[in-house]
Amino acid sequence: LTETQFLMINLIIIIRIKNNKLCIFWKPTNEELLTLYGLYKQVLVGDVNTERPTVDPTGKAKWDAWQSRKGMSKDDAMATYITEANGIISKYGM
Repeated sequence: LTETQFLMINLIIIIRIKNNKLCIFWKPTNEELLTLYGLYKQVLVGDVNTERPTVDPTGKAKWDAWQSRKGMSKDDAMATYITEANGIISKYGM
């Protein structure tokens, strides 16, 4: 059930981000989006397996968000992602 919930809520988040330009009220912060990104990568890949980018500030922020989840199990990352995503959806609405 958790994996299905993860996939569904991730789809909702992706759709909302893609349609962000159409909805001025749905504006998660960069910190909120980076939290989701780090959890998402931990679910799909596990611990970070690449070198930290040296030049790209966005790449560094994403890498740091993922690295911050090092050692977190897939199940814990999924559950945390679902909780965080639901919080963002509740905060900004659908």
